[in-house]
Amino acid sequence: MSKKLRSVVLVDDNETTSFLNNRLLSRLDVAEQVHTFSKAEQAYQHIWGGEKGEQPTTEAPELVFVDLKMPGMDGFEFLKLYSALPEAVREKTVMAVLTTSMHAADTARVAQYEGVEYLAKPLTEEKMQKLMQKRFVAA
Repeated sequence: MSKKLRSVVLVDDNETTSFLNNRLLSRLDVAEQVHTFSKAEQAYQHIWGGEKGEQPTTEAPELVFVDLKMPGMDGFEFLKLYSALPEAVREKTVMAVLTTSMHAADTARVAQYEGVEYLAKPLTEEKMQKLMQKRFVAA
């Protein structure tokens, strides 16, 4: 993969999934940094600081993978907060849902959020290459 991202964030409550995704991203050398969060609230606070993104970090990640089904704040709530951020903040980050759910209701709910990618677990080298080509090569 040609373009190397500065930062990628993985949000998943399953430690094994996070570990495997982290290993894949390291092996593919797609990012200088990979941050892993098991709770969506913590990830959101870390990236955009506060409920309304009052203090977005200057170094927002270029790519965020979020699972849909998690205790506490789930992926849908995370997407809702993300979509409420100012466009100038959102355009710095590509949001990708990474889930086991291929349920039509879930895909339809995610489709309401413009520009959000929908990937089925597991994350693979092929899926990562397609995503990188689609969202980052043209940039």
